This record gives sequence, structure tokens and C-alpha cells, in this order.
Amino acid sequence: QVQLVESGGGLVQAGGSLRLSCAASGLTFSIYFMGWFRQAPGKEREFVAVIDWSGRITYYADSVKGRFTISRDNAKNTVYLQMKSLKPEDTAVYYCGADGGPSARAEAKAYDYWGQGTQVTVSS
Repeated sequence: QVQLVESGGGLVQAGGSLRLSCAASGLTFSIYFMGWFRQAPGKEREFVAVIDWSGRITYYADSVKGRFTISRDNAKNTVYLQMKSLKPEDTAVYYCGADGGPSARAEAKAYDYWGQGTQVTVSS
């Protein structure tokens, strides 16, 4: 069956960096759009970033543009989220999702598969 497993979360001070990873199995990873979303307590899941199958097309939420970078390694079936200049408002559970397309989308309901999430906490 399809599995998406996130890792790399943790506690970091404001201004710090983290790199999240999402390892996929049970699907043809290289044909899926891969996205990162996050959900803070009491809030809805929100879009963070998405990358196309080739890695050449990426989109970001305005709140993370210039600070976060999404990338993928199709040989390793893994998508990454490099996060820099972290702020307390970035605190959330971060989820990766796989979307069969046909385009890069920011709507969570479009995604076919989800990981279990990894907690990111940014202290002030």
C-alpha cells in the first residue's frame, strides 16, 4: 500500500532552520505532484509548497516564499522541505501529500495520499 513518511521535525529557535523529508513507497513517485501542508492547533490544513514531477515547477504560499524551498529526488522517492528563518507562526504539524495531477495544486482535497505528519515547533 501507499506510504508517505515524514521526518525531520523538531524544536528550533526563531531564525533557525530545519529540513523535512518525506519518503514515499507503494506508488510511482516520479509521476506525482508532491506537496507540503501544515496544520496548527485549531486551524485548517494550509498549503505550504508543491513541486511537479520534474522538480522544475514549484509554487509556495506567500507566507513562506523566500524562506522555504521544496525539492525532490525521484531516485530516492523522497521530497524535501528546507525551512530557513523560521518564525513562531511556522509552528504546526507538517504533512506531505501526493497528488496525481493533472497540475500543481494548493487544495488539500485534491491530494490522493497523506503522511502522518511531523511536528515543527519554533520558539521565540
